[in-house]
Amino acid sequence: MDTTESALYPITDPFVTHEIVVDNGHRLYVEECGRPDGIPALFLHGGPGAGCEPAHRGFFDPTRYRAVLFDQRGCGRSVPHASLNANTTWDLVSDIETIRQQLGIDRWLVFGGSWGSTLALSYAETHPERVSALVVRGIFLCRDEEIRWFYQEGASWVYPDFWRDFLAPIPASEQDDLLTAYHKRLTSEDEQLRMEAAQAWSIWEGRTATMLGNPNVEAHFADSHVALSLARIECHYFVNQSFLAPGQLLRDAHRLAEIPGVIVQGRYDLICPMRSAWELHQAWPGAELQVIADAGHSAFEPGIRRALVAATDRFARALG
Repeated sequence: MDTTESALYPITDPFVTHEIVVDNGHRLYVEECGRPDGIPALFLHGGPGAGCEPAHRGFFDPTRYRAVLFDQRGCGRSVPHASLNANTTWDLVSDIETIRQQLGIDRWLVFGGSWGSTLALSYAETHPERVSALVVRGIFLCRDEEIRWFYQEGASWVYPDFWRDFLAPIPASEQDDLLTAYHKRLTSEDEQLRMEAAQAWSIWEGRTATMLGNPNVEAHFADSHVALSLARIECHYFVNQSFLAPGQLLRDAHRLAEIPGVIVQGRYDLICPMRSAWELHQAWPGAELQVIADAGHSAFEPGIRRALVAATDRFARALG
């Protein structure tokens, strides 16, 4: 097909959906799209806590792939919604293995952007024998300096107008540690306080996700269902260093050496600045780094869309 204009494949309905029960009361929504006998691929959404959208199916040629998408613990159509109980990086890595085993898949291409890149790398470094290829975008290594850049000082210098609204729920006396201040409100028993904080947190992310701004993206992040799970789960992960040791993903990148990969990075990504993609590429030189000159963070920026679809097309030829 010609993907030059839209860069996405037609959005098809899943051929099957599953509810997979894991531990501590979590039930995961899982869908399979494309061909039942196609090349297995796993899509990992961002956040953590954002959930999947139908448009995510469009990164995979439905005539060639068996694409598996799932809503991670506590978000999207998985339940209980916005739950922080037993919700860690390693719970999610375990869930991926549970899904793989229940679906009878031996190896699969793993695709993830932003937090999805963090989870993809965590999974691939733990189970490299199960990964046939990696496509990662908007690299987020969950280091303290990356968290501080977006939630304390850094991106605030570029977006002072949007930053003012992010600060609004937090008294000046608590603004020297915004992560802790937000965590207190997002875990509060006061529903109004929780939702006010959740929407301010989520809208800040939505406003900064695209280089030129996109009202549709902002509206999606402002949706109360999305905002609550995104803000609560992200903040829970980030106050806990995403349950990773300092520098862990770069330290263990040697485990990716036998996995073919493509790293796609927007040059003007201000949520996950390019330094992390560059450092990942130095630690994993076998991957191809593609820098998109006119893009920010979102997977749906035109240049990023095209690069991601080209990567899955390339691996469809290689793995098929």
